[in-house]
Amino acid sequence: MRRKYPRTPHLPWSPGVAQDDTRLGQAGQFAGQEVVVTEKLDGENTTLDRQGLHARSLDPRPHPSRAWVGGLHGRAGYLIPEGWRVCGENLYARHSLAYTDLEGYFYLFSVWDETGTALAWDDTLTWARTLGVPTPRELYRGPWDEALVRALPVDPQTTEGYVVRTVAGFAHEAFADHVAKYVRAGHVQTDGHWMHRPAVPNGLRRPS
Repeated sequence: MRRKYPRTPHLPWSPGVAQDDTRLGQAGQFAGQEVVVTEKLDGENTTLDRQGLHARSLDPRPHPSRAWVGGLHGRAGYLIPEGWRVCGENLYARHSLAYTDLEGYFYLFSVWDETGTALAWDDTLTWARTLGVPTPRELYRGPWDEALVRALPVDPQTTEGYVVRTVAGFAHEAFADHVAKYVRAGHVQTDGHWMHRPAVPNGLRRPS
């Protein structure tokens, strides 16, 4: 059964809030917890499970980028346990930002077991290695420090923003208490029209 990825609330200082977005009044839910801050990537939120895959929008229209991630599922989908979901960013096609140095076209950022629980971050990293896919770049890991997180540099020409999540796992129902995002000002919401343009693949990192 398809399950839509939860809507991620914006941090109070996130400037890229759209009309239908939610913003936290404060980030107090992270106090006293270990968090990891990762780069927010500009692609299509995509879920893989044992049977298949779908975008967050649940829109089934074909697109070359979806064909690519379908190939990934064909190679690795059998490794996903029954009832589990693997969620990440499909970066095959260029959206608003042009990437030139990607480790791969699918970046895994969360894994959910059959009970609807998001695995701890370290277990998520283990699953990324098992599936042979990268995870978003870590910008900070440690005790929650709002001043430090607020001061993280974000180059709007190359980076969409960042995502904060607790290192510990959490239930689906508690998502908004464990995950929040910062999005750059002026970010273009491209989900409605990028699929109507010719697909321009992002660039992959050259082997050293």
